[in-house]
Amino acid sequence: MEALGQLTGGLAHDFNNMLAIVIGNLSLLKRRLERGERAVERYAEQALKAADRAATLTHRLLAFARKQPLAPEAIACNRLIAAMSDLLRRSLGESIRIETVAAPDLWTTKADANQLENAILNLAVNARDAMPKGGRLVIETDNVHLDEVYAARNPGVPAGPYVLVALTDSGGGMPPDVAAKAFDPFFTTKPVGQGTGLGLSQVYGFVRQSGGHVAIYSEPGRGTTVRLYLPRHLGDAAEMARVTPTMLPEGSAREAILVVEDEDGVRDLAVAALRDLRYTVIHAEGAKDALQKLDTHPEIALLFTDVVMPEVNGRELAQAVHERRPDLPVLFTTGYTRNAIVHNGLVDADVQLLAKPYTLEQLALKVRQAMVREAA
Repeated sequence: MEALGQLTGGLAHDFNNMLAIVIGNLSLLKRRLERGERAVERYAEQALKAADRAATLTHRLLAFARKQPLAPEAIACNRLIAAMSDLLRRSLGESIRIETVAAPDLWTTKADANQLENAILNLAVNARDAMPKGGRLVIETDNVHLDEVYAARNPGVPAGPYVLVALTDSGGGMPPDVAAKAFDPFFTTKPVGQGTGLGLSQVYGFVRQSGGHVAIYSEPGRGTTVRLYLPRHLGDAAEMARVTPTMLPEGSAREAILVVEDEDGVRDLAVAALRDLRYTVIHAEGAKDALQKLDTHPEIALLFTDVVMPEVNGRELAQAVHERRPDLPVLFTTGYTRNAIVHNGLVDADVQLLAKPYTLEQLALKVRQAMVREAA
C-alpha cells in the first residue's frame, strides 16, 4: 500500500504540474488572440513542451506496468551501442569519459530497438547524475548463461542464454537499502524537481516485458553497475538503418484516408491534422458508419482506426474492411495495449501501429510508411 500511495501521489503531482503549464499557457494564448495580439508562439511552445512531458510520463508508466506496445526485431547490440555513441556523448557532456567493451561474436537478441536505445540512454543519464564532478561510464556487452541456481534465487527469471548489456559508473554508489528500491516507481535520490523517478522503472518494465532480467549492483564509494539480460535470439540481426526525415512527409488531395474514432475530440484532431498534411479525409465514429463510407468512397487509400471502440473494435473492423478491400492498408492507433492487436505485450507481426498520444510529425511519418509499405 505504501508503494501504491507513492505511485499515485507522484503521478498526481507530476501530472498536475504539467496540466497547470498546459492550461495556463493555452488560456494566456487565447486571451492574447482575443485582444488581436500575434506574438503568442512562446505560449504554444510551453504548452507543447508540458504535453510532451506528460506523454513521456504516460509511456514510462506503461513501460513499468509492462503494457507498452513493443515491436521487437533482431538486434546486434554492439552495432546499436556504436550507433548511439554521438547521442551519448552529447547527453553526458565532456566531463564523462565513455568506454565501451564489446564482446566479439556477440549473440543476437530480439527486442524493441527504440525502447532498448531509450533504456541505455536512461541508464547513462542516471550514471551522469551520479557523477556531478565527472567520471567514467563503461558500457559492456557479453554472452552469458544464467544457470538454474541463479534462476532459483531470482523467481521469474528462466535459466538459459542471454545477451548482457551492462553500464558501470564511477559515481558515489548506493547503500543496499537504497539500491533495493532503485526500480520502484517515483523513488529517486535526486533533489525535488530533478527527474520523475520513473527512469529505472521504465527500464525494468521494458526488459521484463521483453523476456529479460535486470540486476543492479552498487556500493557506497565504488559506483554502480546495472546489467540488462536480454534473451538470445537465434537469427541474424536486422539492419539498423533508421532514416529521420528532414521534412514533414505530406500527401496530396488525390490520397483519401478514412479515419475511424469514437472519441469526438480525438477524431476532430486527427481529421484536422491529416487535412493539414494535404490528404483528403473521410471520417466515421464507428465501424458501421465506416463500412458504409468505404462502400461509397472507392478512392479511400488508407484506413486509420482506433482499436478500442464500442461494439466493434478496430481489429474486427479491419477484418471486415479486408473482406471488401483486401489490399487496403490499415494503420491502427491506441493508447493502451490490452486489446486486439497486441498479444503478450508484442504488436502482431502484420500490424502498423501509432501509439497515442502522437505528434503531427509522428502521424505524418506513420501514414506515409503505411502507404509505402503496402505499395511495396
